[in-house]
Amino acid sequence: MAWSPGHPVRNPIILGVIFQGAHFEPTSVNFRRGNAMKRAACILVLTVFLLGTGMRLYGQDSSVAGPAPVNAPNAVSAGTRFIIGLQNHLDTKDAKNGDRFHARTLVPLLTSNGAVLSPGMEVRGHIDKVEAARKTGRARIWLTFDEIRTPAGWSPLVADLVDIPGVHSLKVDYDREGEIEARTSKHQQEAEAAAEGAFIGAASGVAAHNGKDAAMGAAAGAATAFMASSGLGQELTLAKDTKLEIVLDRPLYVSRF
Repeated sequence: MAWSPGHPVRNPIILGVIFQGAHFEPTSVNFRRGNAMKRAACILVLTVFLLGTGMRLYGQDSSVAGPAPVNAPNAVSAGTRFIIGLQNHLDTKDAKNGDRFHARTLVPLLTSNGAVLSPGMEVRGHIDKVEAARKTGRARIWLTFDEIRTPAGWSPLVADLVDIPGVHSLKVDYDREGEIEARTSKHQQEAEAAAEGAFIGAASGVAAHNGKDAAMGAAAGAATAFMASSGLGQELTLAKDTKLEIVLDRPLYVSRF
């Protein structure tokens, strides 16, 4: 049978497809499998790229988030108030600027990570300033707290005195850097004390029928009573075991233990 020159069978390309038709379908399947593997590889590369980019961005956000919190896990927070017991006898009559004193904590302290610092930790401090009553008329004293001995060792202690619990004859002026002075009485109490002192002072003169001595005794008694009630002329004393309430101005950092 003869085919015309333009018949498809005479075309070598078409003949190749026809005679190799048995191999055409497998070749097409391999091609599709190769494309699928390439797509899977591209998706995997893209996923890894996106994950890496995300991790880098997260690291950058963490690095610029700011400094660590002020209250580190191993610190007692600033503003914590607690009681310490004085281990020395202090008075304005003999004390001098710079004299050292010791105290011990009387209550447990809780750190930010949940650790508990037991009572009994030693506190060191010094007298920052003292004014004797014989020099200024009214005794005053200022205390500075230097360091505290925690289970991990000595740590700086930045704290202020805020109160002297249980001692009603003394007061702490927190606005004046923890100044300690004698507590003054009210005007009515001062007047009553002066009147009582005047009566007692005049008693000896009245008993002797001496008006001049009675008047002088009354004046002296009134002055003494007024000074006693107002704190004038009295030296200030902090006995051993006196309780002092202090507040932390800065976090108390302690090593992990």
